[in-house]
Amino acid sequence: MYILEINQLRKFLFELFLAIITAAIRKSPFDAFKTFNELNPSISDRHQWRQRYPTSFEFHSSSKLSPLFTILLFSSKMPSLAVKLYSIFFKFQQRYTLHNLTQIPVHAVDPFGITSRREESTAASNPSFYEGVATKDIHIDPFSSLCIRIFLPATVVNFDPTTIIEDKSKDGAFIYSGYSPQARTKHKRLPVVLQFHGGAFVGGSNDSVRNDAFCRRIANLCDVIVVAVGYRLAPESRYPAAFDDGLKVLNWLAKEANLAECGKWMGNGNRNGRRRADAHVFDGFGASMAEPWLAAHGDPSRCVLLGVSSGANIADYVARKAVEAGKLLDPVKVVAQVLMYPFFIGSSPTASEIKLANSYFYDKSMCMQTWKLFLPEEKFDLDHPAANPLIPGREPPLKFMPPTLTVVAEQDWMRDRAIAYSEELRRANIDAPLLEYKDAVHEFATLDVLLQTPQAQACAEDIAIWVKKYISLRGHEFSY
Repeated sequence: MYILEINQLRKFLFELFLAIITAAIRKSPFDAFKTFNELNPSISDRHQWRQRYPTSFEFHSSSKLSPLFTILLFSSKMPSLAVKLYSIFFKFQQRYTLHNLTQIPVHAVDPFGITSRREESTAASNPSFYEGVATKDIHIDPFSSLCIRIFLPATVVNFDPTTIIEDKSKDGAFIYSGYSPQARTKHKRLPVVLQFHGGAFVGGSNDSVRNDAFCRRIANLCDVIVVAVGYRLAPESRYPAAFDDGLKVLNWLAKEANLAECGKWMGNGNRNGRRRADAHVFDGFGASMAEPWLAAHGDPSRCVLLGVSSGANIADYVARKAVEAGKLLDPVKVVAQVLMYPFFIGSSPTASEIKLANSYFYDKSMCMQTWKLFLPEEKFDLDHPAANPLIPGREPPLKFMPPTLTVVAEQDWMRDRAIAYSEELRRANIDAPLLEYKDAVHEFATLDVLLQTPQAQACAEDIAIWVKKYISLRGHEFSY
């Protein structure tokens, strides 16, 4: 009883502290947005604006990024005092969680696994184009807990969205029926982004409140269908479970694309031999075997991998496997990948790892403990291929990797590894720019309390500018 009361008190204090810090963090950025909107400098005035208000943004690449979305506001520097205070409590909470996870017996590994934890706040799926994006959840593997959440932007709708979310019944009342692509109409087809959430392999989820908000932002800015992957978490499912799940979703996407294509040609045409817009391949119960949103609106030949923190490690692994598979994945083609503050580590400490041993949000001891929970005991090695992408002899050669955008934060303990990886890709003549944000912390663009800051918004816009270069049908109108 006493333990229960203590846990309830701890949860109450945590939520109270979180509310106070969140309000403190968001107050300044909202004021900054107001100031920015009032001033609204034109493109020609950007240079003078930069000189007057130095930004906390750097771009490392052989070419320059379009200046449209690279202006960070002078009042948005991080980490602020509120961020530092929240970081202290965040690390305390994470250490408590990691300690509890270490108590799980090794023999209690569950092949089915879990994709989220009870303390994670989740957002329900909503097919009614809330904030311009409709969502649905799908459990795609009967042998594990692997699942996905699809984010479909409202731009695929060619008519009034109000006609989608309401269905008039016989008695005159309006009944919500969710979104279903209209038959016999031409559907807009969008690129597909496979997104892997963060959480150090042991936490986070594809349907968490923060991941839901981030994916909605990416879907709107890039005008893409985002498929957020709910991979299995450690220590219940250790390496290579999460990596296998990422690859399994990519193969699932290829299967769905092939089913949708088969439905157009296998006896589903009209009398004139033309394809029907509503043709599908059906199973024995008469249900469509192809996922309707992806079948109607997805273009998997323009696929982008987007990984956040530990999810970036998974994205990099999936990209390598896609290169090895080649045409076996047709019609899916991975045209680019985005690695946001990857969870790379190694046995030899770097300069920043020595300097930032006790950095904000994630420090050395927490990262070490996480990798011990993720990697099997007999395979634990800081230079394991899952942890260090630059170990000698790793296949395939970097020259075959897709274009890769890497995002890092100055106050991130693991930034050096990501920078080194980006440099090696450029040496192999891969388009691999690096976005480094000064005064920023790990997960500054995806952490719940920082999602509404100008720096997080600018980061998402910068990603959109670069991604559109590779998903544009006409080629290079979005080149930087």
